[in-house]
Amino acid sequence: MRCENCVREHSRRIGATCWHLAAMALAFTIISQVFPAFAQELEHSLCTQDAMVVLDASGSMSHDSWGYGSESAHTISRIDLMRYALGKVLPIVTRFRRVGLMTYGPTVTPGLFNQCDNIELNLRPTPNAAARIMASVQSLVPAGGTPLTRAVERGAEVLDFRSKPGVIVVLTDGEDTCGGSPCRVGKELHAAAEQLTIHVIGLRVKGLSGRDEGRVAGTQCLADHNGGLYLVPETTDDLIAALEKTLGCPMVSRHGLIERQAAFRQTLRFGGGCPLFP
Repeated sequence: MRCENCVREHSRRIGATCWHLAAMALAFTIISQVFPAFAQELEHSLCTQDAMVVLDASGSMSHDSWGYGSESAHTISRIDLMRYALGKVLPIVTRFRRVGLMTYGPTVTPGLFNQCDNIELNLRPTPNAAARIMASVQSLVPAGGTPLTRAVERGAEVLDFRSKPGVIVVLTDGEDTCGGSPCRVGKELHAAAEQLTIHVIGLRVKGLSGRDEGRVAGTQCLADHNGGLYLVPETTDDLIAALEKTLGCPMVSRHGLIERQAAFRQTLRFGGGCPLFP
């Protein structure tokens, strides 16, 4: 009789556990349908750091997008490639983050005749700035030199980087041609404020010599010293992905959600023998 009571009590506990797990599974299923949108909004709400796009519009940006021998040789310029990629990413990013634009290259202000003083603050970080940024980018006619390092320094000042966190995303196809030292400035900016992040997206131009590629890669110092990424896209899709990674806010991927669901279901199976979880 005592053993029969033990068996009944054991069966009762298993049944209660099974129904408890079933309720948990049902709740998880419901939440998982809503969670992606909720999580995305939550993580976007945490994306409060202003960002500056520092765009290379120097003379070389009028050349073939991926260099001679590439699929797009003689068909699309590098500046057009940047326009296309920015046009894909900015309308989404600027819904959640204030973004500004600084360009260097063409002289658009009367009196700026020195090709190393051709840096323009097109727009301070502004909410919903996609249309205004794209209007400026569309109007650019590549020309002049590449004061890349000085443009980054000015971008940091616009972000008030000593007082608050900020993000700079540099888009370029080459090295600083105006005597700037990316490595030195990268160290100085980091020493002045550790809360500044600098990402560098450098178009990989085919046909460069090893020496030229080394000079282009010198801009990597800006990212290395300021907690950023140095990305070298080789296709249009790569470029769009690089912009999403550096300008965009963290997002919950569908793949990650599926993995979490599978892991959760696996934990439910600890109650072996429960008919609700074969």
